[in-house]
Amino acid sequence: MRPIPPLIARWASLGPVAEAVRRAGRGAPLGGGPLAATLGAAVGAGVYGAAGLAACVSVAVTAWRGLAQPGVALAFGAFVAVGELVRTALPGDREQAPLGSAGALAYALLGPDQGRATSHGVFQVVAVAWVGGLVGLVPHLVRRRLPDPAVHARRLLVVLFIAVLFQPLYDSGTLDALGVRGPLYGLFLAACAALAAICDVLLAAVLRYCRAGCRTAFGRTLRDEVKALLGIGSAIVATGMVMAVAVGEVGLWALPLFSVPLLLTQASFGRYAAVRATQWQTVRSLARASEVAGYTLPGHARRVADLARLTGRELGLGERDLRILEQAALMHDLGQLSLVDAVPGGATVILAEDEQRRIAELGSEVVLRTGASAEIAEVAEIVARQAEPYRPGPHRSAPPLAARIIRAANAFADLTAEEELERGAAVGAAVGTAVGAGGGTGVIGAGGAQERLADRLEVLERLRLRSAREFDPRVVEALARVCTRS
Repeated sequence: MRPIPPLIARWASLGPVAEAVRRAGRGAPLGGGPLAATLGAAVGAGVYGAAGLAACVSVAVTAWRGLAQPGVALAFGAFVAVGELVRTALPGDREQAPLGSAGALAYALLGPDQGRATSHGVFQVVAVAWVGGLVGLVPHLVRRRLPDPAVHARRLLVVLFIAVLFQPLYDSGTLDALGVRGPLYGLFLAACAALAAICDVLLAAVLRYCRAGCRTAFGRTLRDEVKALLGIGSAIVATGMVMAVAVGEVGLWALPLFSVPLLLTQASFGRYAAVRATQWQTVRSLARASEVAGYTLPGHARRVADLARLTGRELGLGERDLRILEQAALMHDLGQLSLVDAVPGGATVILAEDEQRRIAELGSEVVLRTGASAEIAEVAEIVARQAEPYRPGPHRSAPPLAARIIRAANAFADLTAEEELERGAAVGAAVGTAVGAGGGTGVIGAGGAQERLADRLEVLERLRLRSAREFDPRVVEALARVCTRS
């Protein structure tokens, strides 16, 4: 057994905390240390706690006061429930109930109902949105499809925020006193809807940032959520505002009438998500081709992809960049299918640089044949250049960051697999000797976890020593943080 030096052990336990403090001080991603985990858990718990408190207080106050305009409240509650029932999965690992969100927003912005003034107030708006969403969740819970609590917490807090902005001004007659009617009333509703969108984006970014362990830069996470809002989020906000105006003119018939365009938009996004899911299945199938053919070890592509994704997140990559990085990492070894003789253990890191580059370019050609989209072309370029060193020379530019990440992750996976195979052979010989001598095997494998950690630290040190030319030092350090945490 190779002992781990006390200094390394102490660094492994205290290093993440110091790193998190340094990163927080300069506005970088916090990383996955205890400070980041504590901060993320505290913020997430605060958001969920605020949503739960708002729901409980609103239901209690509404039950005590009684429902104002019960027919309108039941109609909007049923609409939210139906919208929750037909929720859909969206690209980017998101789940959304567009109809339910639009209905809750419309009720928060509802002034008159067919020309008659309403007086439901803030608490009833939140109570109806929460109870309607809860009723719509029952069929999903029966089928054991657990909802994402972040979606419901966000919606409840956004509805509360907009109801606080609009309902007191309407109920008190302040809007009429200020002459906010006609086009000005429409502009005021549009401003409230825009604030709802901003609030939702900020909450979504905060929750996603905390869920990622504060390892992705918050600004990049915020940009990802803004891009997501420009999709179906903008349709939800516009539909909610139009419904609020239309109910004031034509009554509750506006709810099913104006839900049709949003339903069609939801169906389009659902089909897009299905196409993306099919593309991922194709990528996973291609990734296993080299394993099934015996050119790489079982699970190697998945392991490299996981390491690459975690390292990319550690470096602050956004959602789209992480998706492309993972696809390229899964398919980085496809070029090995062109080899006559398989590389021992599939470890391309032991090959000459020209051979590595040839294998990568052949794999890139295979990737290009899977589609003609810009994303596929970007993945193919990353696959082609992941065999190039960090400093390729005076006549070539440095490979993209994703390619540098895959190169480091693949080398780490190859070298640690080599260490484990050597240790497994030694353990097998020791077991054979012990059995032949009639001895027990109880002590064989003691301290295996320490052996694996020592192997990882040794491989990371080898990568650091080669970072002068072959590996990006920043990538190697991010990979080291990922590997010493896991």
